[in-house]
Amino acid sequence: MAAMGKRTLKRPSLAEHWFPALGIVAAIFGYVFLVLPSLIVIPMSFGTGSELVFPPRSYSLELYRQYFQESTWMAVTGQSVKVGLATMAVSLVFGFSAAYGISRTNFRGKGLLTVFLLSPMFMPHIAMALAMYLYLSRLGLVGTTFGLVAAHTLVTVPFVIVTAFAGLRYVDRNLELAAATMGAGRLRIIWKVVLPLIVPSIIVASLFAFLLSFDEVVISYFISSVQSETLPVKMYSSIHWEISPVLAAISSLLTVLSFGACVAMSLLQRNDQ
Repeated sequence: MAAMGKRTLKRPSLAEHWFPALGIVAAIFGYVFLVLPSLIVIPMSFGTGSELVFPPRSYSLELYRQYFQESTWMAVTGQSVKVGLATMAVSLVFGFSAAYGISRTNFRGKGLLTVFLLSPMFMPHIAMALAMYLYLSRLGLVGTTFGLVAAHTLVTVPFVIVTAFAGLRYVDRNLELAAATMGAGRLRIIWKVVLPLIVPSIIVASLFAFLLSFDEVVISYFISSVQSETLPVKMYSSIHWEISPVLAAISSLLTVLSFGACVAMSLLQRNDQ
């Protein structure tokens, strides 16, 4: 009986012991392999020559000075910021409205509608770029800022919807019912109850929408013109026709911007949970 009462502890096999460690090492190696090119360009941006060299023969801020003092680069950067902010605002309105309506109602075809709204996330950008070009050209919007914002919104809205879904999941519906019982209308409930509770999610969605719009190159290449050219399109054209050393400085600034936004989104999502 005593022998039967004893439980035999199974020792982990060698494969079970080393497999998690090998998985972690493989993940780190893959991450470093993907990130390393972005890190190499940072020291290259402090070079002084007329060509991209790693490591730089000498270090200076000459390439950054050229970027900030050249009107062409500043013009396309301003256009990208303008399009990104407009896309962010439109995406927040449409994305949050869609997420709130879907999460707070039950109707036939709800799942199908959700998949339809999120479908741009899974479609190739080249296919969407061609479709948006053919559609906007019929409306005479190709080469305009409005056309760029409309095309970028198609890409960014699904990410806003997903982020809004995550934030709305933690909102107690009883608070909304209590506000409705006190006589508050739907818009007042959203403005006074729901939005203050999901501020971190709104900020994360805003950063997502702005960065996706700011970095978009495929759709922008189809929709933009010389007058509405964005920074990624200008960079692509510079790589295609000439390799300007200023690209290293711009790439470094974009890397720092993206890294800072990712850190901010990570902190906000942690505080929201």
